[in-house]
Amino acid sequence: MREDDGDGEADPGSGPADPDVDEADAADPDTTDADEADAADPDTTDADELTHTTDDGDVQMVDVGDKPDTARRAVARGVIHLTPSTIGAIEADAIGKGDVLATARIGAVQAVKHTWETIPMCHQIPITNVETDFTVESDRVVATVAVETTGKTGCEMEALEGVTTGLNVVWDMVKAAEKTADGGYPDTRIADVEVLEKEKRALE
Repeated sequence: MREDDGDGEADPGSGPADPDVDEADAADPDTTDADEADAADPDTTDADELTHTTDDGDVQMVDVGDKPDTARRAVARGVIHLTPSTIGAIEADAIGKGDVLATARIGAVQAVKHTWETIPMCHQIPITNVETDFTVESDRVVATVAVETTGKTGCEMEALEGVTTGLNVVWDMVKAAEKTADGGYPDTRIADVEVLEKEKRALE
């Protein structure tokens, strides 16, 4: 730990050397392990080297034509909070519109396949597999979507689209049960949407 000499500045000569800092890191204080990881991952760029913009600042689609095909997988998850009575109606298959979870699964798969049409800079990628899971808990429905592809770019946006659309479908299916007398949805909330996994591996 560096000591303060009383004028508010630390004395660089104080304290023992840090055994966890190697000579290369000590020689270049601006280099971190994260920098090395970024350099090894072609999907990661520095903020001043954004590939979605031109030199003039205009948006553009990233050119992935020279990248090799790799096997990709991404998993996303999110939840929709509902009232206990609505949860009970879903479990009893008593929602007037029909089977909530079956409809949500279809919506999630459709959204995955059409991601490139709704997110402007996403590439149209070949989807090789989609797995959906909608789990009913005491106060929520949890949606998990896994997407697989073989291509030149990842599929996390497809997984996120599947989750968010699947949860929107749940909301649409149960809105009559969730809506209050004044037309609001004080107890209905989509939350905690996140990417749980992202994998990339070379083709055999």
